[in-house]
Amino acid sequence: MAYACPARLRLAEVISALSLATDLGLGQPLAHALRTCVFALRLGRALSLSDRGLADIYYTTLLRFIGCTSESHELLAFTAGDDVGFRHVMVAVGNDTPAEIAAHLTRFMTAAEVHSDVRGIRDALESDVGLGAQLAVAHCEVATMLATRLGLGATVCNALAHAFERWDGRGFPGGRSGEEIPLPVRVAVVARDIEVLTRTEGVEQMRDAFRRRRDRSYDPRLVDAFLEHRGDVLAPVDDRTIWDDVLRAEPGGPVWIPSERIDAALTAFADFADAKTPFTLDHSRRVAELAETAARDLGLSSHDSTAVRRAALLHDIGRSGIANAIWEQRGALSVAQWERVRLHVYYTERILAHCDDLRALCALASSHHERLDGSGYHRGTRGADLDMPARVLAAADACQAMLQERPHRPARKLDDVVRELRRESSSGRLDGRVVEAVLAAAGAPAGRPSGTNPAKLTDREVEVLRLMARGHSNREMARSLNITPKTVGHHVQHIYDKIGVSTRAAAAVFAVENHLL
Repeated sequence: MAYACPARLRLAEVISALSLATDLGLGQPLAHALRTCVFALRLGRALSLSDRGLADIYYTTLLRFIGCTSESHELLAFTAGDDVGFRHVMVAVGNDTPAEIAAHLTRFMTAAEVHSDVRGIRDALESDVGLGAQLAVAHCEVATMLATRLGLGATVCNALAHAFERWDGRGFPGGRSGEEIPLPVRVAVVARDIEVLTRTEGVEQMRDAFRRRRDRSYDPRLVDAFLEHRGDVLAPVDDRTIWDDVLRAEPGGPVWIPSERIDAALTAFADFADAKTPFTLDHSRRVAELAETAARDLGLSSHDSTAVRRAALLHDIGRSGIANAIWEQRGALSVAQWERVRLHVYYTERILAHCDDLRALCALASSHHERLDGSGYHRGTRGADLDMPARVLAAADACQAMLQERPHRPARKLDDVVRELRRESSSGRLDGRVVEAVLAAAGAPAGRPSGTNPAKLTDREVEVLRLMARGHSNREMARSLNITPKTVGHHVQHIYDKIGVSTRAAAAVFAVENHLL
């Protein structure tokens, strides 16, 4: 089939699709963020805000959790790898006091067979250097970086930089309080709890929580406005039309991403997906490069070559819904775990199916694990039903995955990848001509010339950044680079200072953005 390339994308569609992916990462039903957006706009209207103010609330609410996957690796030890389950618990209780949250998390961690105690968890939640603060900082830094790339304005980006502040000043990342906190965040926090608590607890319990959290987590003016206008705010939301309802509600009307910025927007999708683990950083970008080069060498049209590149940027967006305990397992996966892995392709399909302008890429992006003999997933599509772009994407994804380190194995050398892909071809699983084109595209890329690193990073700092982005500890980096852990620590601090971030997750996104991996 021939793939149409849209001349533009609607910004609200792109952001709404990303919100579906964050729903998965939070362990929430799809449309959680969309419903939250509806409640946020109703609250904003109760405050008589202008269209400009409502637009800031609209985009902030949909994007507030765009950084949610970036700290999944850091959650491994704390949650036995169940970052999705951890966030699911935190969704309903995250705006309670640390003592109340700790009680819920203790039960969660006990069930996950992680040794814990309430005092230790409270310390992790309350301390300025505890896990709660670290996660919030990483989340906010990455969210701001991705929102900037999507072209969101300074007000929205500033709001996302303070996404977990509390009215009483006990939040993160900056400990802001009261009206120091951007209004879009204050509204998004209340609206999110309206959505979760009405769905899971009921209206009466939700009202009790609001009274308890008033003047603590919540701006009291917002609580009062909600209670005064609760009939309008809590009017039924139709889940059958929620996607279209949110698009129609965009304050000020549609905003469009022009053709020359489409790839940049879709690359934000790619980096969101790949930030889920240190082992997948840069994966989607590399698959896109391999796939497009191979497609052109195979004589595909410019439209189809562009389509396969864009599908590659989107293909792993469903990865956010699978816990890192599975993605980062060092041994063989169980049957149940493999079934969870297979779901990520289905999730990709469901997310993209909502977007009018991306729907043409939906089937292609979700075909990257299909095989000619029908042994792939998630549809088990066979031979003639897999068009040439789908065959290219499948081979490019397989090739790039083997070239990258994974928890259970080191990165494979190109010679080994050549042998493995040719075996896949000879066994009838991958298209032989496509495999040869992908392998040709994967041959010895040129490196970055010395002295041309971004942010005035030295070559040694780039080496440290690469290892840090992949999740290596200071001790592991020191051993790999044959230097002391103290020297590594100095390099890490210099890197943070030069690139203007303070967390591994944000440094990893910087490395991907600047092609340093």
